[in-house]
Amino acid sequence: MWRRLNWRVLIRRPLVVTVMVGTDARNVQRDYPTNVRVTVDETGLPLEMVFPCFQLRSPDHSRFMNPVTQQPNLAGKMPDPRMTDVEKALRMTLMI
Repeated sequence: MWRRLNWRVLIRRPLVVTVMVGTDARNVQRDYPTNVRVTVDETGLPLEMVFPCFQLRSPDHSRFMNPVTQQPNLAGKMPDPRMTDVEKALRMTLMI
C-alpha cells in the first residue's frame, strides 16, 4: 500500500548521517578500489583500519554522543587526502 508523504513532516526530521564503519586492517587481506586503508599515524585511531566504502550505514544519532557529557564521541580524524580517497571509492560504489 502506498502512502503519500507530507514534505512538511519530512523536513522536521533529523538529518541522516551516513558512515562507513572501519574494520581492523589485519582482517582485510586485499585492497580493493572500494576500500580505503588508513594508518594509525594518519588518524589517531588505535589500529590501522580499512573502511569498506561499499558498506554504508546510517546509525542512530545517539551513537555519536557521549551519554554522560552529551558531547560528540570523536575516535580520530580522517586526513584530507584519505577523505579524497573515500570520495572516489563512494563515487565508484554509487556509480556517480
